[in-house]
Amino acid sequence: MEEKEATQDVKLILAHKLFLLRAPDVPDIEKVQLKDDVLALIRADDMVMLYESCCQEFGWELDQEFIDSMKNKIPDEVKKLDDRIVDAEENLGESEVREAMLAKALFYIRIGDKEKALDQLKVTEGKTVAVGQKMDLVFHTLRLGFFSLDFSLISTSIDKAKNLFEEGGDWERKNRLKVYEGLYCMSTRNFKEAARLFLDSISTFTTYELFPYDTFIFYTVLTSIISLDRVSLKQQVVDAPEILTVLDKIPHLSDFLNALYGCQYKAFFIAFAGLTDQIRLDRYLYPHFRHYMREVRTVAYSQFLESYKSVTMEAMARAFGVSVDFIDMELSRFIAAGRLHCKIDKVTGVLETNRPDAKNALYQATIKQGDFLLNRIQNLSRVIDL
Repeated sequence: MEEKEATQDVKLILAHKLFLLRAPDVPDIEKVQLKDDVLALIRADDMVMLYESCCQEFGWELDQEFIDSMKNKIPDEVKKLDDRIVDAEENLGESEVREAMLAKALFYIRIGDKEKALDQLKVTEGKTVAVGQKMDLVFHTLRLGFFSLDFSLISTSIDKAKNLFEEGGDWERKNRLKVYEGLYCMSTRNFKEAARLFLDSISTFTTYELFPYDTFIFYTVLTSIISLDRVSLKQQVVDAPEILTVLDKIPHLSDFLNALYGCQYKAFFIAFAGLTDQIRLDRYLYPHFRHYMREVRTVAYSQFLESYKSVTMEAMARAFGVSVDFIDMELSRFIAAGRLHCKIDKVTGVLETNRPDAKNALYQATIKQGDFLLNRIQNLSRVIDL
């Protein structure tokens, strides 16, 4: 009754289908099947509140008979669960009372009543002694958070889980928490920390309730490419046997990774274009789609320029399989944002790199911060003089 493994949580499957229903890039013909799938999942779990909100959002016709049947059924189910709790309190032990309370919490989770589910999980926690069982309650809360993308709830639950582990806890649950935290970091654009947590979990992955292993590898590769240096990428991703076993199963991912590492930039751009739909249609990555696109291009351009003191725009455009005008426009944007250390000589059509060393970068940062501090002091002195 505590935790299911090897299958994805049905509520997260439902959340993904709802995301696709809302996505403008999904063809209408596919949304017909998605609607049927969503309604089937809603009806199976008596999710009356979600049903009513979906009908309002998508303009679906309300089935009043279905709503009435669900609303009549729920109080009866709650009464049965309350009777079970009372019976356990009067006739059975503490563990049976806890099981009865957990059953009520899981019922509220099933019907999609988030607030009552959270309240009942807190009540159940009060009857829970073992750290492992408390962690399972946190995992339920985390999945509620991921269903509704409530990042405040997710963040506080992760902190709570880490505090629990200070009291003890087994390695299997600790490793599962890394994947939950990695997904939270990726969803909040902390790709570097997400990559670290995902890579730490590759050999011990058991968090199938969040997503399948193939999806986990997809996230791991995407976050690692923009977070790791070239040497680390080779050691931890390109040559990792756990990644190699499934890399070819995910369309374009193998070419995306290996072309970048092998400096085959034209093939890399082609593979990247093939991956964009997968990224755009992922509910966790979609809000960061444009940001991720920029970060990946920055990595590729920086890696190419690393090999040259100067290079012609034409040569770079040819390497990436794009036009000179496109490269000119791209690099101008990244140079102005301080993401690429080079300058463009438009007369000769040459790119000249000017990578600052660490000491110069620190010197420039100190000067900049010093100027800012002096300005603040001057402004403060004027206020004091007045």
